[in-house]
Amino acid sequence: MSKNLSWTLAILLFAAVGVSFGQKVQNLVNQPPDGAIVGFLMTDGTVMYQGDQQSDWWKLTPDNTGSYVKGTWKQMPSLPSGYVPLYVSAAVLADGRLLVEGGEYLNLNYAFTNKGAIFDPVKNAWTMVKPPKGWGFIGDSPSAVLPNGKFLLGSKFDKRIAELDPSTLTWTELSSTGKEDRNAEEGWTLMPDGSILTYDVTKAPHSESYIESQQKWVSLGSTIVDLHSPTDIQGCIPYGKTGCYYPPGEVGPGMLQPDGTVFATGSASNNGTGPGHTAIYNPATKKWKVGPDFPNDDNAGDSYAVLLPNGHPLVLGVSGQSYEFDGKKFITGPFLGGSSHLLVLPTGQVIVAAFQIYTPAGTANPAWAPAVTTYPHSVTRGSTYKISGKQFNGLSQGQAYGDENQSVTNYPLVRITNKGSGHVFYARTHDHSTMGVATGNTIVSTNFDVPSGMESGASTLEVVANGIASKKMNLTVN
Repeated sequence: MSKNLSWTLAILLFAAVGVSFGQKVQNLVNQPPDGAIVGFLMTDGTVMYQGDQQSDWWKLTPDNTGSYVKGTWKQMPSLPSGYVPLYVSAAVLADGRLLVEGGEYLNLNYAFTNKGAIFDPVKNAWTMVKPPKGWGFIGDSPSAVLPNGKFLLGSKFDKRIAELDPSTLTWTELSSTGKEDRNAEEGWTLMPDGSILTYDVTKAPHSESYIESQQKWVSLGSTIVDLHSPTDIQGCIPYGKTGCYYPPGEVGPGMLQPDGTVFATGSASNNGTGPGHTAIYNPATKKWKVGPDFPNDDNAGDSYAVLLPNGHPLVLGVSGQSYEFDGKKFITGPFLGGSSHLLVLPTGQVIVAAFQIYTPAGTANPAWAPAVTTYPHSVTRGSTYKISGKQFNGLSQGQAYGDENQSVTNYPLVRITNKGSGHVFYARTHDHSTMGVATGNTIVSTNFDVPSGMESGASTLEVVANGIASKKMNLTVN
């Protein structure tokens, strides 16, 4: 469960200061009008944020050079009346809509609400979504979008799992046979084979994997080191009329890496006083090995992580210090502020709490980039086209938090740049053929809408996933 509603002023003290390893942190020229709690990269290249008042939503649009540092803000419609959640389960779906489910808080009160809503960027409107049948509470539950585009949601207080079909907005409850413990406080990591990996909280240090096609959980064994910490909340948290929730503690985010292993980060060890541990799972060997402890007694309990274009997970410690894992050790990065939301942008930069842009060091391996195989060489403004290729969804979900505030980015964006003016436009993508990760040589596709107001003439086109762009393809815009 998140403990801070906003970041401290310390974030601003480090803005615009160069840091080591070629990294750079800059303030946004236009600061968010009402802060930001959690943000989502939309498929048109904009970023939608929930404001600090919780009821308000804002959109950041990059300028015509593609700069998010110089981007501008616009207020978006609020969620439907009566639904003002905090710490939610959420995802951008394959059709480009944004789904928000549950909330640990509702209208500023503990509620573990079962409400939900979906935002349609074309209609610029929210619509309420009914909960799974018989689910009185959702709260801050784990979730993931499966390769088939369906949204998988775990019930916080027990082992139940339900699946939402975005096309009909109907839920189907699936079997959770084999689950060792309840879903509370767990994070879910989507694997290349379509399974979901989690390391347990209540039953730590056990780990397991959900296979949707078989509707069952299978054990992945012990993480060797304990990745969870005891809760600092003592006693019962009441909910509903008679509910009583005893928090089991926290874990850190888990990130699928380009080599196919999962880097799992831990909360404070030794009853909350020692450094957070880490562990690495190798699906090829089906074994865990111990990773490095966090420096300076720091830990990643209930914190954010993103996968940088250079292939390294960037993890935010609870202290506000960031750490880059290079495969063997931690490299200390810039101070970014405790509880700061992290999100990788199409530029390969990281937007931090909607206040700053962090430019990391290093470059992507060309083999990780999307590869376009079929696309229209000439397009007309206002029209929709199909584009195909490989690795359109990246090698990882790209972002992780834990049981709530997920804002993963494993979907393709299309960026068009006019050769004459240098102006950058994002064509809204939708109806991706898959939401899987690390799809390899499989040909996948998406559809993109050419902006009606963009400039015509000779241009280039790129597909971007998790901040890594394909080679530029020549394109004529009519």
